[in-house]
Amino acid sequence: MITLNDTKIKIFKFITEFGDWIVLVSITLLAFIILKNKKHSIYILANLIISSGIMSVIKLIFRRERPEGMLVTETSYSYPSGHTFISLAFYGFIIYLISKSNLNKKIKNIINIVLIILILLVGTSRVYLNAHYPTDVLGGFLAAGIYLIIYIKIIEKLEGGTNEKKKKRKE
Repeated sequence: MITLNDTKIKIFKFITEFGDWIVLVSITLLAFIILKNKKHSIYILANLIISSGIMSVIKLIFRRERPEGMLVTETSYSYPSGHTFISLAFYGFIIYLISKSNLNKKIKNIINIVLIILILLVGTSRVYLNAHYPTDVLGGFLAAGIYLIIYIKIIEKLEGGTNEKKKKRKE
């Protein structure tokens, strides 16, 4: 059984912010500043907008009420967890871009592991803070996973296929 205490609540409130609009928009703006490939910045922004829209539509379809006794203030419906959905869609796409980058393999692995842990912690925080039922978080992960696969396939089509396909065309 999870016991609530002030320190854990503060930690999980901090973690949950990584799935919040202010943080995600800030990271997106930062991408426009630091990324040399501006197309990737546009893909990150488009991903944030599209995934947010899809998640909002799903919430309106299910209209599930939130649990009582939330430790954070939320006004939207509970299913699926928006923080979880957006975190997987957003950071999952960042993981994809990092995996395709020219960064050192060790650095890629470290960043990707940190982002995977962050995604899982955001989902965990939503249940710990009683903002969602566990099924809301699982539904958020599932729906975002499906969305992310489709979004990446679309990006790969826009880019002319994956690197492996490009290599085969050159041969």
